[in-house]
Amino acid sequence: MNRSQVIHEKFYHHRAFLDDCIVHFDTKGEDFGNQDRNSLKLFQLDDTTLNVKSFRIPNIINQFAYRFLRRSKAQRSFEYAKWLQSLDIGTPQPVAYYEFKTALLFKNSYYISEQLDCDLTYRELTTNFDYPDHEGILRAFTRFTYRLHEKQVHFLDHSPGNTLIKKVNDAYEFYLVDLNRMEFKAMDLETRVKNFAKLTTHKFMVEIMSDEYAKCSGENYDTVFKMMWQFTNEFQEKYRRKKRLKKQLKFWKS
Repeated sequence: MNRSQVIHEKFYHHRAFLDDCIVHFDTKGEDFGNQDRNSLKLFQLDDTTLNVKSFRIPNIINQFAYRFLRRSKAQRSFEYAKWLQSLDIGTPQPVAYYEFKTALLFKNSYYISEQLDCDLTYRELTTNFDYPDHEGILRAFTRFTYRLHEKQVHFLDHSPGNTLIKKVNDAYEFYLVDLNRMEFKAMDLETRVKNFAKLTTHKFMVEIMSDEYAKCSGENYDTVFKMMWQFTNEFQEKYRRKKRLKKQLKFWKS
């Protein structure tokens, strides 16, 4: 099996250490976060903690597609992180990506970034309404999303766990993670507002985000809210249908 890697210029002198992390990924490092879909581990490099994400091997069709037709999730994560940095948009420092391939098929891939400690994610805003300055954070997050859109960044996985939030003095900094699904293009208002659909089921949060986005964009509040609430409900119904279908399939399999 062939291995290839691309290492950020800032970390190239640590190549031997990075190689060792990948080669011994199964036996070294500290498990981190949810391990259901992909495996995450932390490795200590001097005073820096590295986050290594191991993407699971894709199905046979995608093994062929990633081998010849598409960039891997690891490659996209690395390249998108560098592009976000060039746009002055927060994301953990990209370090490297590794890929393993046979002559015909794509197998394992890994994305390495610096571990970024945060105060909270957007998810906490959906479960703890008494979080200090809850509305202020929500409005700052909305302004951050507006800035993404103005810089032509369409973050397709704009969901509760994929934005890290740090409080710095009286302001907030936002950092995107799980970067492999993005588009870079100008967006109309419908596309921009639909980008909020996965974030919350709570109407009062949608009202606040609609109000702030309308202020940022100069659009009418009623127009923004109507669209945002509609897209939120449509996404939730689609999500519920998908869960019901999975439950039915599990029943029939059992």
